[in-house]
Amino acid sequence: MVRSEGEPNVITFLTDYPGGFSDAEVAGLEEIAQALGLIVELQSSRRVARSLPETYVGPRTGERVLSGAITRGSGETIQAVIWYCDLRGFTALADRLAREELTALLNEYFEIMVGAVKTEGGEVLKFTGDGMLAILELCTGEDVSRCCRAALRAAAAAMDAVDEANARRKAAGAAEIRYGLALHQGEVYYGNIGAPDRLDFTVIGPAVNHAERLEKIGAELGRTLVTSASFAAAAGEPMESLGRHQLRGVAEAQEVFAIGADG
Repeated sequence: MVRSEGEPNVITFLTDYPGGFSDAEVAGLEEIAQALGLIVELQSSRRVARSLPETYVGPRTGERVLSGAITRGSGETIQAVIWYCDLRGFTALADRLAREELTALLNEYFEIMVGAVKTEGGEVLKFTGDGMLAILELCTGEDVSRCCRAALRAAAAAMDAVDEANARRKAAGAAEIRYGLALHQGEVYYGNIGAPDRLDFTVIGPAVNHAERLEKIGAELGRTLVTSASFAAAAGEPMESLGRHQLRGVAEAQEVFAIGADG
């Protein structure tokens, strides 16, 4: 079965009839193979067209893109838990590690984070260098505490997975994964942002900025996981207050919370 660009695919026909296929049957099967080639190519192209958006922008966003939601400025306001994580000491790592080592570390780190978020129903929106932005969207009428607890489960799973990865890395003499994670909840605008011929489907708004600034405070405080006061209140889980801190670009000092102690 030859595709339109000339690439061959193979189809096999078998028979248990004594003597095999007749010449006329072989000729007929060859005609069938060519006809099936068009169908196989169409189905393959559709499968690729569906899998690419899911791989590069996530399943929910990918569905929106495939359904035609590609107009610049189109979007909606949603309530969500915002997940922002970032590698720590990445600049130093980039200076001292070989490209292959750095890429392997990044891939393992992102695989852990993405897996944890997706397991709890969240969606990764973008990688920003060594950072990752994801959301767990609240459906209309959904209890925000359920979504916050799902984010905490994802964070706990990510921490355990990183600990296991670091044990292997340490034994192999490789650089360990050090990261920070901030969780916040609030209102965000979810839609198409960018130039007419180069769009990005993402979330923007003060809540997103708050999460990114919060992660930086976590680094200053030496804590891996920090949350905002609104997230802590909604989650309903015991958390430690780290006091009020000034977040860059936020007028008033914000109370920061954490779970557990970092070693």
